[in-house]
Amino acid sequence: MSAWISPFRLRKAGILGMNERNVSYIARYNDRRSYPLVDDKLKTKLLAEEFDIKTPRLRQVVRQQHEISHFSDMAVDLEGFAIKPSKGSGGKGITVIQRREGDQYVKASGAHLTLGYLERHLSNILAGLYSLGGTPDVAIVEDLVRPTALLSKFSFQGVPDIRIVVFQGYPVMAMLRLSTRASDGKANLHQGAVGVGLDIGSGHALNAVQFNRQILLHPDTGLPVSDIRIDDWDTMLVMAARCYEATGLGYIGVDLVLDEVEGPLLLELNARPGLAIQMANGKGLLPRLRNIESLKRPHFTPEKRAAYSMTTFGA
Repeated sequence: MSAWISPFRLRKAGILGMNERNVSYIARYNDRRSYPLVDDKLKTKLLAEEFDIKTPRLRQVVRQQHEISHFSDMAVDLEGFAIKPSKGSGGKGITVIQRREGDQYVKASGAHLTLGYLERHLSNILAGLYSLGGTPDVAIVEDLVRPTALLSKFSFQGVPDIRIVVFQGYPVMAMLRLSTRASDGKANLHQGAVGVGLDIGSGHALNAVQFNRQILLHPDTGLPVSDIRIDDWDTMLVMAARCYEATGLGYIGVDLVLDEVEGPLLLELNARPGLAIQMANGKGLLPRLRNIESLKRPHFTPEKRAAYSMTTFGA
């Protein structure tokens, strides 16, 4: 049984709770009219393109059932790709194909899928099986992200991603999410992925948790997570900061990946980012949020906001 921590101790540590997050930050700083820009992955990709924010290359958009028949023609020349529901959440409905073997499509786990299976999956996406509220959806097919060797060796099967919480355009806290056997190759902390807190100033690992318990080694790879340092960190922070101009949302989670060829790429945005990032960092969000709220003269460019965060919140 985990030890109970008093609200007083949590407040003293600067921990942001869910109710305060919802009322004081999400409701106050996020215009609900902008939510469709981040709740719909296709809209997010198109918006990112307008603001010069790189995303994985879009290969196909499937909007109608009859368009599924064109999928095999498009995919024949692709070595790897990802199929995603545009309005899905929590990673539901995402199928990642690593390679082809004859007429079989192979996942990272080694599982082999047929064309018929993928076509049925596309049909289920259109029917709304994975969308919020079960509403009809759109399927997108995009290039497979191939993470850098430095990061992929720390993760079990899945692609490591980086969550950056951005407040009023300032990156205030970040973590790397590493998939595990327990999380079934998905970078979802609630399913057992490892969360590694990252120093905003350098991109270097600070602390790591799995199932809310501090760890030193990745449970499957056995590698010390303290060795992790993210390349192109400055670029990633500026990309995250630029998402404020793109969406107008004051409190968002920006999910990025580091591709071995393309470099930093935006995966998706979240208007209701979770709070586990505090556990991964071993620090509370509140002091950093209040620091930004107290600024007399906000910085007007993503580059200057990223630089301020690196200097102010760096370890």
